[in-house]
Amino acid sequence: MKPGRLPYLVRGDLDGFFGLLIDNLVNLMLIVTLCSGLLGMPAALVFGRILPGAALSILLGNLFYAWQARRVARRLGREDVTALPYGINTVSLFAFVFFVMLPVYRASGDPYLAWKVGLLACFISGVVELLGAFIGEWIRRMTPRAAMLSTLAGIAITFIAVDFSFRIFEAPLVAMVPLAIILLQYLSRVALPWRLPAGLWAVLVGTALAWALGEVKGGAAAASAGLYLPAPAFGEILSVLGGENLLPYLAITIPMGVMSVVGSLMNIESAEAAGDLFNTRSSLAVDGIGSLAAAFLGSCFPTTIYIGHPGWKVMGARTGYSTLNGVVVALLCLTGTVQWVFRIVPLEAGIGILVWVGVVIVAQAFQSVPARHAPAVAVGLFPALAAWGLLIVQGTLELAGTSLVALGQKAFAGTFALRGMIILERGFLFNAMILSAVSVFLVERRFLSASVWVVVAALLSFFGVIHAHELTPGGVVSKFGFAAAPK
Repeated sequence: MKPGRLPYLVRGDLDGFFGLLIDNLVNLMLIVTLCSGLLGMPAALVFGRILPGAALSILLGNLFYAWQARRVARRLGREDVTALPYGINTVSLFAFVFFVMLPVYRASGDPYLAWKVGLLACFISGVVELLGAFIGEWIRRMTPRAAMLSTLAGIAITFIAVDFSFRIFEAPLVAMVPLAIILLQYLSRVALPWRLPAGLWAVLVGTALAWALGEVKGGAAAASAGLYLPAPAFGEILSVLGGENLLPYLAITIPMGVMSVVGSLMNIESAEAAGDLFNTRSSLAVDGIGSLAAAFLGSCFPTTIYIGHPGWKVMGARTGYSTLNGVVVALLCLTGTVQWVFRIVPLEAGIGILVWVGVVIVAQAFQSVPARHAPAVAVGLFPALAAWGLLIVQGTLELAGTSLVALGQKAFAGTFALRGMIILERGFLFNAMILSAVSVFLVERRFLSASVWVVVAALLSFFGVIHAHELTPGGVVSKFGFAAAPK
C-alpha cells in the first residue's frame, strides 16, 4: 500500500459512524435530561456551555485517534486498521451527576455552583487519567489478557447487549426490524439493496417505522438553533478549587479517574486482540487531555476510550467513522440542533447496532484467549452482572418513591443476597480483573502469581477501593479509609 493511497472513508465507516453516533447521542440526551430536570440547569447553561464544551472534547479525541490509526496503517502497510472509539465516559456521567453535583445543588439550590463543582471534578479526573498514561503499559504487562477482556465482556453483555435488548423488546414495532437488518448483514453476510451499509438501512427503516406508527416522541425545543461556541471555564474552576468544594468529592473523582484509566487499558488490549496495536502511553495521555479540555471548555463530563473497537472492526469501519463521529457531534452541539435529532430520529432505530457490538466483544473475550482460560473469562463476568443488577434495583426503588437507605435492614431480608451484590459491585472493574487474573494463574499453576493478586485484593478491600460501601439517600457510595471493609 502506498502512503498516499490510504482511503479516508470506506463503506464500513458508515456503519461504525451510525453506531458510535447513537452511543454518543444517548450520552448527550442523558446530559440534557439530568442537568435540566434533576439539577435545575437552565437551557442557556446546558446548550450554551456544557454541550459545546463536550462537543469539542469529543471532536479533538476522535480526530487524534483517527490520525493515530492512519499512522499505524501507513507504518504497517495495512488498510484494515480501525481507530479506537472515543466519547463521554458514561459511568463517570452518572457518578458526577448523582454523587457530586446533585448534593451541591440540593444543599445550595444553585445550579451554577453545581456546574462549577462538576467542572472541578472533571478536571481532577482528567489529571488522574493523564498520570495513568505513565504506568498504563506496566499494568497491561502484569495483567493476563483474559482478565482485561473478560471485564470488558461483562460490561458489554450487561450495560450494552442486554440493556439495549430490553429496550428493543420494549418497542418491538420500531426496533425489531432494524435489529433484524443488522443481524442479517453481519451474521449471514447478506448483501443489502444498493449495497448500502446495514447501519444506514437500520436507522432509515427504524425512523420511517417510528414516524409511520406515531411512535416518535415530540416536545418543544429547549433552546433555539444558533451558534453556541464554548467559552473558557478557567475562572469557574478556580472559584471552587479548594476547601469545602474539593475535599468531599476526591473520594468520587479520584477512583472514577483510576477506573477510567483501567477501562481505557482494557479497550486498548481489546483492540490489540483484534489485530490493531496502539501505543499505550499516547492513547491514555490523549484520553486524559480530552477530559481536561472538556473541563476547561465548560463540560463537567470526562471523556474516555470507548468500548466497542472489535465490533466496529468486524463491521468494516476503519478511521473515517471516528472523524465523522467527531465532526457531526460537534456540529450538532455547536449549532443547538442536537435536540432536533432527539426529536426526529428515535434511538430505537439504531440501538440494534450497539447490541451487535456487545455480542462481538463478548465473543472476542472467549475467542482471543487460550481455550483453557475460558473459565477465567467466565469468572470475570460476575462483578459486571452485580453492577448492572444493582443499577436495576436502585432505579426500581427510585421509581417506587423509596431507596435502599429508606428501607434499611428490610432491603436485605429474605433469600435475595442484595448485600453480596453490593459488595461485589463496589469497584467492579477491579474485582473482575482480580478474579479473572487469579483464575488464569490457577489454571497455569502459577500459585505465587495468584497469591500476589490475592494480596493486592486484600489491600484494596482494606482501604475501601473495592467492596466497602455505605448507603446514602442518593444511592450506594464507596467508603474509603483505614479498615474500610473489615468483614
